[in-house]
Amino acid sequence: MGLTYDLRSEYLAQGFSEEETAEFDRDETIAAIEEAVRAEGYATDRIGNFRGLISALTEGRKWDLVFNVCEGMHGMGREALVPALLDAWKIPYTFSDPAVLAVSLNKAMTKRIVRDAGVPTPDFAVVETPADADAVTLPFPLFAKPLGEGTGKGVTPSSRILTREQLGAVCSTLLETFHQPVLVETFLPGREFTTAVVGTGAQARVIGTMEVIFLETAEAHAYTYVNKEYCDDRVRYELLRGREAEQCESLALRAWRALGARDAGRIDIRMDAWGNPGFIEVNPLAGLHPQHSDLPIICTMVGVSFQQLIHWILESAIRRVGP
Repeated sequence: MGLTYDLRSEYLAQGFSEEETAEFDRDETIAAIEEAVRAEGYATDRIGNFRGLISALTEGRKWDLVFNVCEGMHGMGREALVPALLDAWKIPYTFSDPAVLAVSLNKAMTKRIVRDAGVPTPDFAVVETPADADAVTLPFPLFAKPLGEGTGKGVTPSSRILTREQLGAVCSTLLETFHQPVLVETFLPGREFTTAVVGTGAQARVIGTMEVIFLETAEAHAYTYVNKEYCDDRVRYELLRGREAEQCESLALRAWRALGARDAGRIDIRMDAWGNPGFIEVNPLAGLHPQHSDLPIICTMVGVSFQQLIHWILESAIRRVGP
């Protein structure tokens, strides 16, 4: 089994910043994945990032299955690059295909798909130029973030917007900083959750849902980049149960299936002022650090080991591609 990944330490050594590499994996994450894959009875081959994959493919190396967690560095198709290469060589892999990964990175396209499937999500607009901000007609308060980033990149306390002047200033800053459109959506003031899903299509099921509770030390209003990076001091996680969990999990499964996501991932959800859950975004390549990533944290909360999670991911992928 091949392992494709973006190692954070390698990019930091090349001069990239902490924020630029925020979505990439730590050395201990890849070691934990490899150990768990080997415990399932597979030999492993560390391929690395897309450059390593291109070299390996041109050398003629083959794998029965590739465990892919590559996020990529540049462009809106960066998460789709490795799966697209593997598809071209007819090599099966874990997690979603290039179409799903490309669409899900674009938060506006994702919201259009889930909205069309009847999944509630906040109203939104896409700002591509500073002038576009003046044309936004959504009622305040609003929330702004880069269209195609993860791990809270570009999300700060200023992302919650109360005035038109603030909207123009925040959008201009994000456009200049991230060189991509800005998603502006209705701000949901309620509680925040993330739901873990495993499986594909009709076989997809919820592992559990946890609430993200911001401590007094946290940045206000959102699960910001800083809150995620320093979650031990700023955030508390609690397993959600009861009717609210059922509402979130029903929404998450509908969104997961509508998008065609595969094997495992997360759906982020936030409630409006009346306690109704709304879809925020999907993470079809969820982090897999055994102790610090949300998906394994939820598994731990419900008594599922990291080994069992990896088993379920492999089981789902193998069921799709055959023995």
